[in-house]
Formats: sequence, C-alpha cells, structure tokens
Amino acid sequence: MADLDLRPLSLGEILDRTFTLYRRNFWLFAGITGIPNLLILALNLFQTFTGTGGAVRRLPAPVQQFQAGGSSGLLGLGIIGALVGIVIYLVVYLFAQGGTVYAVSELYLGRTTTIGASLSRMRGQVGNLFGVSFLNGLAVLGAMIFLIIPGIYVACRLITCIPAALLEDLGPSTSLSRSFELTKDNAGRAFVIYLLYFIMLYAAILLLMSPFLFMVGIAAKDPGMVRVWLALAQVGNVLAAILVSPFLTIATAVFYYDLRVRKEAFDLQFMMNPGGNAPTGTAGVPTMLS
Repeated sequence: MADLDLRPLSLGEILDRTFTLYRRNFWLFAGITGIPNLLILALNLFQTFTGTGGAVRRLPAPVQQFQAGGSSGLLGLGIIGALVGIVIYLVVYLFAQGGTVYAVSELYLGRTTTIGASLSRMRGQVGNLFGVSFLNGLAVLGAMIFLIIPGIYVACRLITCIPAALLEDLGPSTSLSRSFELTKDNAGRAFVIYLLYFIMLYAAILLLMSPFLFMVGIAAKDPGMVRVWLALAQVGNVLAAILVSPFLTIATAVFYYDLRVRKEAFDLQFMMNPGGNAPTGTAGVPTMLS
C-alpha cells in the first residue's frame, strides 16, 4: 500500500484491508497463484484425455488387473501419474502460498513487487515450508481425534505459521510454536477468516465447476462428451482456486502483521528500520504445550 498504516486493526478492518489489497493488486495475486496452478490443470487435462487416471480408480481389483495381458503396464503408468500429480500439487501449493505471503509483506510495508520477484523468493524455502505444512496438518489431525471442535481450534491457532516461517526465517516446529504464541486470545478472529474463505470457495466451486459435473451425468452414455465436460469441470475447479485461494493467504498475512503490531509493537520496530526485512519476534518462543 502506498500509504503505510501499521496499527491495531479490528476484524472488519483486517477483512477490508485484505479485500483492498486483493482488488488493487488482482493480477499480481492471480498471477502468483495462477502460474503454478496451470501445471495442475495441464496434468489433469492430460489424464482426462489419455485415460491414464483410470488405472488408479481400478486399484480395488488388483487380481483382474494382473490377469489382463497389458493391464499391469497401465496400472504402473497410473500409479506413476498419481505420484507425479501429488508432487506437482505440493510444489504448486507451496509456491503459491509462499509467493503470496512475500507479495503481501512487500505491499503491506509500502513497497512494490512483481510476480517473478515474489515466486523467486521461494527458492530454497520449499523444503522448510513443506515441513511447516506437514506438521500443521499433523497437529490439526491429531486434535481431530478429540472431536472436530478441538481440531478447528488448533487450526485457528496455527493460522499464522506460514507467514511466521517465511518472514522470520523459522523452522517448522518453531513456526508452529510462534503462531500459537501470536494467536493467543485471537482464535475467534482466525475462525471467522477461515469461515469466510470456505464460504467463498464453495460458492466459486458451485458456480464454476458444478454445472459441468451436472452435464457429466447427463452425458454418461457418451464417453467423448464425458471427457469434455470433465475437462471443463477441471478448468472451473482451477479457476475457482486461482480466484479464491489468494484471499486466505492475504488475510493470514495481514492478520499476522496485526498480531505483531498488537503484541510486539511491530510498527515501532519497522519505523526504526524501514529499509530492512520484517523484524523478527521476541526471543524465547514457547512451545505449543507450554
């Protein structure tokens, strides 16, 4: 933002600032999210029109697969395709999230950035960010064992772990502890951010993907048209992700900075060092169990 305004924000102001950042820099955030997601779309379309994804769906009947003459090769191709898809998805997810966080940080602190500059800052960060996301998922799933509400609570407390990891150069476990420290007494605001994101996401999927899935059912007897409608559904799914996903990451980064302004006087720290990177938080970050 051209006018730097670092101060404690209400929840409404956090959401307003999120939408303002997104609207004013729409092509920047759409590009950061869209360029990596094109890899996922290309892979999905390839599997749809070549039928390589079908082998994975036939895995529950392995005996029949191996009895057929050349079906074992198709099965292997399907497994390889699934593994490649998982790797591509992870890389896309990490680059899109990390690039968006870096872009928000630059804009929020009154600087300028580009799609290439934001994505290039993810070099050397993919492994660390994967560790953060993996531990975050384990923590939420572990809490889900004690019913859904504890899982939602832990997810809300860990909402800022990715900005903390990238902007403070923290390791996976320290990032989770850092987020747990920052979001103390603020889980309710994080919950509203998540709730609004999922409402927007499912609305976009309903609008951009569901009509094509409906047509798949109508054209069930025509394999050629089924593939066409499936391809269009995948295009709609990726488009929904490109349009909506930046909202959550932008809101998370804005929320992260707001918590630091509230609890650590980040605004004063930044005023003392406006040309440097975001100052790190206080030393001695406690663990989540402390």
